[in-house]
Amino acid sequence: MIDRFLLPMQHAVLRPPARLIAARGVTADQITLAAFGIGALAVPALAAGWYGLALALILTNRALDGLDGAVARETQATDRGAFIDIAADFLFYGLVPLGFALANPPANALAAAFLIASFIGTGSSFLAFATIAARRGEASTAYPAKGIYYLGGLTEGAETIALFIAMCLWPRAFPILAALFAILCLFTTGLRWHWGWQAFSSAKNDHRTDA
Repeated sequence: MIDRFLLPMQHAVLRPPARLIAARGVTADQITLAAFGIGALAVPALAAGWYGLALALILTNRALDGLDGAVARETQATDRGAFIDIAADFLFYGLVPLGFALANPPANALAAAFLIASFIGTGSSFLAFATIAARRGEASTAYPAKGIYYLGGLTEGAETIALFIAMCLWPRAFPILAALFAILCLFTTGLRWHWGWQAFSSAKNDHRTDA
């Protein structure tokens, strides 16, 4: 919901370090893979109850996730980079609730499953919209720097990271936080279904196959 307002500030902050990193030959894809590896380490940290360490790993993952895009803009953005970036992001989002479920299965497992299911709704509607929009030659005016058509909603990246921070700071509140956010995700999914239904109601490009 607020990503479009934060992105210009993020780009301005990350541009100087991105230039230095790019000048040293580090690629955006390398940063993306490093970010995912660091973020994945949050799962065992959460499972062990090391919430401070998990928070540090999550925040590092997100910082590097912004940096890879900045480096790509300083060098050469590629379709491969856009693909691995979004694929890694969606898997990372699902791994964090899994870590909380492992930390306390009796208290957290059901809420974690609900949250992961809602993430499937937001992720699938996001990617389905992007796929059809690309096939029709459409681009997002709100997020022109993104590698794919970026569809907004109530629960975007900034809100999700704020949720993960709150969960790490108050781990006992995980079931409530997860359930409330899952409901917002389901509402976002419904909105995206509605937007897709309306946006793709015309016959444009309907002659193309789905293969």
